[in-house]
Amino acid sequence: MGATQVQVFGTKGCSDTRKAERFFKERRIKIHLVDLKQRAASKGELRRFAQKFGVEALIDRDSKRFRSLGLHQAHYGEDRWLEILSEEPLILRTPLVRNGSQLTIGPAEETWRGWE
Repeated sequence: MGATQVQVFGTKGCSDTRKAERFFKERRIKIHLVDLKQRAASKGELRRFAQKFGVEALIDRDSKRFRSLGLHQAHYGEDRWLEILSEEPLILRTPLVRNGSQLTIGPAEETWRGWE
């Protein structure tokens, strides 16, 4: 991977985000952690992931925040979901990991190993 820097979007309280952080640190791969509780991912950044995986893959329908917002019965288009996800980052499935144009959602160690 050389001098690349992997960008990890997640929260410090998320065990999968901590696993991703540990995975890259153990391999001495520089990471830039974006704590979604402090700074939400931009709509453009989320769109990259949605274009590859679909907006549904970004939504953590099991999250407490998702339920508390009453979104479990919502039927929105992709643009509206991206807007909601950028405003409510705690309903994102994390970690979102970006290495250049390579992207993953959730724990994906097998894919990350291929980046080494």
